[in-house]
Amino acid sequence: MSDRQPPRRRVPGPARSAGRPDARRRPAPGARPARRPGPARPAPKAIRLGSPRPRLRLVGLALTLVLLAFVVRLVQVQAVDASTYASKAEQNRYVGQVLAAERGEITDRHGVALATSEDAYDITADPTMFAPDELEIADGPEQAAALLAPILGQSQEKLVGKLRPENEKLRYVKLAGRQTPQVWKQIKDLKSALAKKTASDDAAVNVLAGVFSVPTSKRVYPNNELAAGILGWVNASGQGGGGVELQLNEQLAGKDGKIRYAQSGGRLVPTAGSTETPAVPGSDIELTIDRDIQWAAQNAISKQVEKSRADRGYVIVQDTRTGEVLAMANAPGFDPNDLSDADPATLGNAALQDAFEPGSTAKVMSMAAVLEENAATPDTHVVVPNRLHRGDRLFKDDVDHPTWYLTLNGVLAKSSNIGTILATGQLGKTQSAANKVLYDYLRKFGLGSHTGLGFPGETKGILAPPDQWSTSQQYTIPFGQGVSVNAMQAASVYSTIANGGVRIEPTLVRGSRGPDGRFTPAPKPDERRVVSKKTATTLARMLESVVDDEEGTGTKARIPGYRVAGKTGTANRVDPATGKYHGYTSSFAGFAPADKPRVTVSCVIQNATRGSYFGGQICGPVYKQVMEFALKSLQVPPTGAEPARLPVTFTP
Repeated sequence: MSDRQPPRRRVPGPARSAGRPDARRRPAPGARPARRPGPARPAPKAIRLGSPRPRLRLVGLALTLVLLAFVVRLVQVQAVDASTYASKAEQNRYVGQVLAAERGEITDRHGVALATSEDAYDITADPTMFAPDELEIADGPEQAAALLAPILGQSQEKLVGKLRPENEKLRYVKLAGRQTPQVWKQIKDLKSALAKKTASDDAAVNVLAGVFSVPTSKRVYPNNELAAGILGWVNASGQGGGGVELQLNEQLAGKDGKIRYAQSGGRLVPTAGSTETPAVPGSDIELTIDRDIQWAAQNAISKQVEKSRADRGYVIVQDTRTGEVLAMANAPGFDPNDLSDADPATLGNAALQDAFEPGSTAKVMSMAAVLEENAATPDTHVVVPNRLHRGDRLFKDDVDHPTWYLTLNGVLAKSSNIGTILATGQLGKTQSAANKVLYDYLRKFGLGSHTGLGFPGETKGILAPPDQWSTSQQYTIPFGQGVSVNAMQAASVYSTIANGGVRIEPTLVRGSRGPDGRFTPAPKPDERRVVSKKTATTLARMLESVVDDEEGTGTKARIPGYRVAGKTGTANRVDPATGKYHGYTSSFAGFAPADKPRVTVSCVIQNATRGSYFGGQICGPVYKQVMEFALKSLQVPPTGAEPARLPVTFTP
């Protein structure tokens, strides 16, 4: 048997509550008595969640409505109103600018530039780019104006007014026109510097971002005052303001083009495309003027006007064979490059715009009528008393003299008013008939009509019909008082005699050269016979006596080696300010060589106040100086023939 004892069996007792001491166990002394179990608590009820589907349906419906609104709006923008919105977008995105046409040049007969154009820029701005919401500052226009004012030479207030216009939608203003490339470079450099600063500094603002440039051109006159009266000037808008610039503005100006391009922030968007209509350049105009002869004429008349302290003077040089004007000079003149300091009275072309009484230079027309009508010959005897009573006046010559015994040639040589009255009185059986004959010849010579140049502001002078001549005018008109002409008309009379009695309308324009390089000659001028060649030749010989004979009044116009024909004039002058006679109009007109004419020169000086005022004394030297230069410049040789030397006086 084994020595192992069997296990003791445990008698089960009553069950114990988990974690609680046996109920039968007594509490230890001083311990808190155990709590008695309370009544049992009911178990909590489970919360039952509602179905999420209704809420999801509501959110889905809201999202659907929102998306539907977007879709409707998208359809409206992209389909229904697409063109409208695209148009509005283009208006804000695309900028249009005018491409200025290059103005044609004006040259002399040899192609030397008298008026040309240089590159320039119009400085422009987009005012909307200076708005506070664009620059995020309130004083953008003021800051920009402060930077631009010293460069453009304008006041800050004026620039601010342009940059902050009343029309807030205005997107284009011109700040300054026709500025030099140097001016635009200054602005561009300043604009670039501000742009760089803005890129590195968030607080900086480029107040010049809205300033731009438009390429254009600026009119320049290389010879300054030379031929300014002929050329005129171009105004601030680029249009002709006077002279040929105004007369032929349409040909010179060409046709402006247009460009339209996309921009963003004031910068061109290259990929957005652009549309451009190219500008058509203007035509070049070639004048009949010879620059060198023009210079000689202008230099001579300017010096004499200054020396005589005269109001003004003009010289015209004309080719007797063609009617082409080789020079037309005025003194004082003006510089068309800068009109800011010009005297308004000098602007224009006084040689064509002034009407004056020619005085004795008009006697050549009276003598032409007498010769052509066979009323007398150069040898006809004319007894000239010291005084002659006609109508309501007592006439005299410029000097007191005893009775002169002159030939008709002598009447012209000594410039006798009384002799001229007596000679023209033979044109008709009555004074009224003689007046009518003389009037017809004056008209044929071009008086009372425009010259044919078509020049802006040209006067046609004053020549009343013979039935309106006053009693005194019947006798003063034959010697050049009571009738008015311009300087071109006066010169044309002598060119008509020099051209064998045929008047050719004077011309200033030889032709034009278009953008294609083709030269188009000017229309041929009108021609009209005024007197016979015989009369013209005889008259030319008579005019030689004025210069060649010692008793003539034009001896200061002599040119060694050349035969010179001409006539002096000293007339009472009508003051344009008062309409009354004041001072004198001094003149000399003639042509050379007298026996084979090539050039006509006419000089007129108004109201000489220092020294002599006689035409032979102050205009004779100007005529000589200009004629000598013209003959040499055109390489006209002397003929070598001896002058006719017609008799001036006779022995009773």
